Amino acid sequence: IEEVEKADRGSDIILYIDDDCKEFLEEARISGLLKKYCSFLPVPIAFGKKKEWKDGKQVETSEDNIINDTTPLWTRKPSELSDEDYKSFYSKLYPMSDEPLFWIHLNVDYPFNLKGILYFPKLKNEFELIEGKVKLYNNQVFVADNIKEVIPEFLLLLKGVIDCPDLPLNVSRSFLQNDRDVSKISKHIVKKVADKLKSLYKNERENYEKFWDDIQVFIKFGCLKDESFYDKVKDSILFKTINSQYITLNDYLENCKEKHENKVFYVSNEEQQSQYIKLFKDYGLDAVILDSTIDNHFISMIEFKNQGVHFNRIDADLSDILKENDNEDNKEIRTDIENLFKDVIGDRINNYSVESLKSEDTPAIILISEQSRRMAEMRSQFAGMDFGMSFEEEKTLVINNNSSIVKKLVSLKDDESKKEQISLICNQIVDIALLSNKELDEFIKRNNQLMSMVISL
Repeated sequence: IEEVEKADRGSDIILYIDDDCKEFLEEARISGLLKKYCSFLPVPIAFGKKKEWKDGKQVETSEDNIINDTTPLWTRKPSELSDEDYKSFYSKLYPMSDEPLFWIHLNVDYPFNLKGILYFPKLKNEFELIEGKVKLYNNQVFVADNIKEVIPEFLLLLKGVIDCPDLPLNVSRSFLQNDRDVSKISKHIVKKVADKLKSLYKNERENYEKFWDDIQVFIKFGCLKDESFYDKVKDSILFKTINSQYITLNDYLENCKEKHENKVFYVSNEEQQSQYIKLFKDYGLDAVILDSTIDNHFISMIEFKNQGVHFNRIDADLSDILKENDNEDNKEIRTDIENLFKDVIGDRINNYSVESLKSEDTPAIILISEQSRRMAEMRSQFAGMDFGMSFEEEKTLVINNNSSIVKKLVSLKDDESKKEQISLICNQIVDIALLSNKELDEFIKRNNQLMSMVISL
């Protein structure tokens, strides 16, 4: 620099650049930086000249190559824009991305200045939750991606832009976090997102149900992270049922109150719990599907918010469902069946119950106490710590007295020559019941047929 200052203005000047900075002389590198930071500046930015094809090759024209959009979508009125405009702008922001599900146009002038567009992306899986990217601008000047002090954490799962000239940029992030105006902006964004969801639920229920599978994890995460967000959207939260319907919690409770009041049965894996789903359908009952990794925490929150409501996995306590089949006339037979299995199986199973299941093809099923299962899962999350207490799953063997296999076993219980065979079959029934939620439907069906054939010999 000193040499340049000393040089005569008419002299040739040679400038040198360090090797580690030579990339900034490359056209592609400069173009990338301009697109990132200057794509929406309110004044035109030219980088080189426009090119056109001539005689099979690209040649420069005399026209400046303007690389920025001085009136981006968020600076315009929503009434002026079409769905295609929003989708095209999204493609410009996030090339190679699938079309967004829907979007929210922010346009506030008082008590603060806030504009922007937030998009709900279609997630391919739960692991994409960390990939959202909301771009923060100040008067159309790019500032940063995902400013957590301005945008609530759970909204970072969304994509889009926010332009807020009122944000102080010459301060630390810790100052932003405690700034009252920043807090108001953040709360307003949460409110607008909640209002959009409520509007879709109320006015576009059919589309809302189509979106639900894609947005449910985002909404549940938001409810867990922000209590005020839950309070705003709680009546718009849907649950998909085993009958492929979408209903609210209140709808489910109302529909099922005569059979199991304030109790919500749910499925965490449709394939593994298919036997229990069939049982529910046999009895004309419904259950909701909660199969994402966030659902365990979400269930706990819903129970806390709705005192008296309890969630039970579909393989948990079914006493409310099965009690209607109690029959005093069969009391002696039921006692014989229970004693037979207790003598053979012993303490391997915590509890025994004999019920009249509608399906004769199922000799027995295993039920796991909801509370003990949750405690066991919590223990596994804490790397096996037992906290001085036992966290083993409490299992109940429900034996079906309508099963031909069970009936045959009872008829042979006093035959000493069949004692070993009866013991083997009883253990096999228990083993199959324990395996019944491990995606072994076909194996279980064949096994039950084989046991019927063996015990009839």
